[in-house]
Amino acid sequence: MLSELSVAELLHQTALGTPVPGGGSLSAMAAAVGAALAQMVAGLTAGRKQFEAVTPEIKELAKTAERLRVDLLADMDRDADAYTAVMTAFRLPRDTAAKKTHRADAIQQATREAARVPLAVAEKALEVMTLAGTVVAQGNPNAMSDGAVGALLARAALQGALLNVKINLRDIRDEAFTTRLSAQAEALEARARDLEATILAETKR
Repeated sequence: MLSELSVAELLHQTALGTPVPGGGSLSAMAAAVGAALAQMVAGLTAGRKQFEAVTPEIKELAKTAERLRVDLLADMDRDADAYTAVMTAFRLPRDTAAKKTHRADAIQQATREAARVPLAVAEKALEVMTLAGTVVAQGNPNAMSDGAVGALLARAALQGALLNVKINLRDIRDEAFTTRLSAQAEALEARARDLEATILAETKR
């Protein structure tokens, strides 16, 4: 599993010039790091006397951040598996009409999944941004920059994941599917853009 590699091993595997791990898996990792930073700031906030008013909310936030962190680490492998499935489909035989049809259907099915996985990563990355924005605004001000870094990592993860969504949608023939996912991607990007501006403004107060 990619998430079980050391940082050095993961970066080495990425740098080898093979397709996996690639930008999709690393986008999921970036969002997971963002979640860890949000959880870190929550831990530096909850239970301290000066933050008693927000402690219940911050404790719940920490639990959500942990769940997202674990899930996003699993998404590193989900993304790699989805890409591998596409490549496997392309290698299917096509020496008869029936096999050509089977191969084409398999490619379409695998490519749809290769678009769904990064879209889910982008949705989680937006959740991470929201959590990080909360700890930036309400958390321990001594760790504000850590929360902001978490938000920006999640923002980059969202952008990277959506790039993968859009690239895969180009090869999908199902117009209803591509229209739906394109709209979801655009909505996520718009929300992330607004949230990023809000969080950065908060750091300048």
